[in-house]
Amino acid sequence: MSSNAVKPIPDGMHSLTPYLICANAADAIAFYARAFNAVEQVRLPGPGGKIMHASLKIGDSMLMLTDEWPEHQAFGPNSLKGTPVTIHHYVEDVDASFKQAVDAGATVVMPVTDMFWGDRYGQLKDPFGHSWSLATHKRDLSAEEIQQAMAAMK
Repeated sequence: MSSNAVKPIPDGMHSLTPYLICANAADAIAFYARAFNAVEQVRLPGPGGKIMHASLKIGDSMLMLTDEWPEHQAFGPNSLKGTPVTIHHYVEDVDASFKQAVDAGATVVMPVTDMFWGDRYGQLKDPFGHSWSLATHKRDLSAEEIQQAMAAMK
């Protein structure tokens, strides 16, 4: 194999990458920069001023997004009246990151709380209808310890 062979997973990418559909993707890119310190990597303009594709880096991961394209059955969660998907984001300081996202315009769904599985964790909804959970891992627990802590909550 040649040393310049194409890699099946490009540098900087992971095997799974969220790809979001957003009504007004340009506004979503600006929001993710303010809320999650996203850094825009690629923006491909489409017809009518829409964004055909964009890639953002958040922490060590990539997030891809596009505008809604109703003619291709591509709708964001606000158009669909909700989403069954939550994007989980581990951060160094969940309290500061959560506040930053709320200050940028996210809505609190569940305030940051110490959870039985060892994370400090909270949930948000962004202005484009996407659900996010933010967490900082605080304690390593065995599966048995997690089960016991969950049972003690009842």
